[in-house]
Amino acid sequence: MTSPEATPGAAAPKNGADSAANPTPEPEPPATVGAGQSTTPPPATTTTTAAASSAPAPAPPTAAKLEAAAVTADDGVNPLDFEGSVDINHDLPTAETIRKIDNYTVLDRDGKSHTFRSLYTGRHTARRVLIIFVRHFYCGNCQQYLRTLTESITPPSLLALPQSTFICVIGCGDPALIPMYAEESGGCPFPIYADPTRRLYAELGMVRTLALGARPAYMREHLLKSSVHSVVQGLKQIRKGLALKGGDGKQVGGEFLFEPVPEKGGVVETPVGVGMPPVAWETKKDGEGEGNNTEHSQTSLDGKGEVGAGGEDKVVTWCHRMRNTRDHAEIPELMEVLGLDGNGRPVGGNKERWERALKERKGTGLSLAGRTSKEMGEGGTVV
Repeated sequence: MTSPEATPGAAAPKNGADSAANPTPEPEPPATVGAGQSTTPPPATTTTTAAASSAPAPAPPTAAKLEAAAVTADDGVNPLDFEGSVDINHDLPTAETIRKIDNYTVLDRDGKSHTFRSLYTGRHTARRVLIIFVRHFYCGNCQQYLRTLTESITPPSLLALPQSTFICVIGCGDPALIPMYAEESGGCPFPIYADPTRRLYAELGMVRTLALGARPAYMREHLLKSSVHSVVQGLKQIRKGLALKGGDGKQVGGEFLFEPVPEKGGVVETPVGVGMPPVAWETKKDGEGEGNNTEHSQTSLDGKGEVGAGGEDKVVTWCHRMRNTRDHAEIPELMEVLGLDGNGRPVGGNKERWERALKERKGTGLSLAGRTSKEMGEGGTVV
């Protein structure tokens, strides 16, 4: 059906009512033109018309376009819901923002709660922690991202860095889906947590969109195949009542690197578990594993252990926020930020996408590894 705005006759009733209330005035008789008088309209009219025609066109409404596409979320967590790729910034979160969210809660696969702060600082926690925020737990795009990431970035390679480094993953679905998500992500060796409230996403400036964006280098499967896999994963969870608890389908994530405050320095803590297999990094109950050490059995590299929690304050030195559903930072950029050698293992066989991934840098900031490289390049001394 044609919209009323597009049908001239649709506005007739309104115009007719206006005509009845305000009758059309009789046209004034033309002015008599005397001999020798010009019939040219007054200069003022010509000037006005010329000025109107020569007026510059208004600037493109870049911000207005985003505002027009914004929709208020029902839950009020992330008030801006964008359509299309979002022109967001990658400003580093302030220290005030970090302190505000330190005590926000995340849930592990067993439903146990942990403070967000415990993921990146405290006893037996790596000095540098990259926290990757993914989408919902049925997102095939993010699952492919983690599979590609873990082929190039392994826990042993991170712990072998001059500054011990680790990775945590946070999704926005039900924590009961974490085991399934880890398996579908290629047996992700990094700990995965859930933030069903999406409060962390909101405070850290991540937004909501369904735009696909360009296909990244880390994508292994065609979109259709990936979508089918996601549907199948959901169907398998019907009996458990988790089919609709994967998380907000429009929520997108990002990557945030937490490091010690540069000015403070401090003693580098050696985390428990260096050189141990990944299974040993998980929290153990008393009496399990070698040593039967009560303190070590309650703590781990991934921040689960909160005994003696506190630790040094840290800041985000590098970050990237997704603009669409396939916009995670590419693997070569992450390896560069973390100070790892190489560019990662190309996937998919698409040379053009891989070359773009090698050149493109999405995030902003300068990590500890980046500062070290810069100082060394300038002949400086690294303390």
